[in-house]
Amino acid sequence: MAFRKGVAEASKWRQRRRGVRLNSRVPVALDWAAAPGKEQHIEIHTRMVNPYGCLVVIPHDLALEQKVQLTNLATHQANAAVVVWKGNKRPDGWEFGIELISPQMDFWGLEL
Repeated sequence: MAFRKGVAEASKWRQRRRGVRLNSRVPVALDWAAAPGKEQHIEIHTRMVNPYGCLVVIPHDLALEQKVQLTNLATHQANAAVVVWKGNKRPDGWEFGIELISPQMDFWGLEL
């Protein structure tokens, strides 16, 4: 019975997600205001992408709903974004889900 319940829960989450997720290392730059007048910039790689956002790991601690600018360094496209999920702390930093605001469907330069 526990197995069926787990499958049902996973299925429910899959239905809530928008778009296909793809494990992909896309080089990106993330910019945000850490404090008034104090801009932060980091260049990293995504861990996973979908048409509406990505999963990244960074050594900085961001707040949920933090507004950021995400730039795809491969295509040089930039898009406003927001932190929508904070995951586990890993040896190389925190996991964050970043959602693009009004994304263009070719933002990643990948077939999704």
